[in-house]
Amino acid sequence: QVQLVESGGGLVQAGGSLRLSCAASGRTFSRLGMGWFRQAPGKAREFVAAISWSGGTTYYADSVKGRFTISRDNAKNTVYLQMNELKPDDTAVYYCAASRLTLARGDNDYDSWGQGTQVTVPS
Repeated sequence: QVQLVESGGGLVQAGGSLRLSCAASGRTFSRLGMGWFRQAPGKAREFVAAISWSGGTTYYADSVKGRFTISRDNAKNTVYLQMNELKPDDTAVYYCAASRLTLARGDNDYDSWGQGTQVTVPS
């Protein structure tokens, strides 16, 4: 198992930006595929973005493509989610997750999850 701790959430006006961070410990970070998911009130958890072990490959949900950027720093055991042009529909709890796969997109591909960080974009 790997321990994941998210930070960086908060309240931001529409059109603004936030950067989420996720610090990992307990397993070799550079061998983990990492992802971000989110869950809005009353909705199912949904995939947001994923990044490969090396950081060379990324994948995004259509709803965030062009606005969000996932990146990682293997020297710091940290993965980031830069969120720009935020919209009210982006309001959710954001979760960081770790996978043994190189690049994972589905919930079931991830075996470690953080506790989540709230992002609120008022309408």
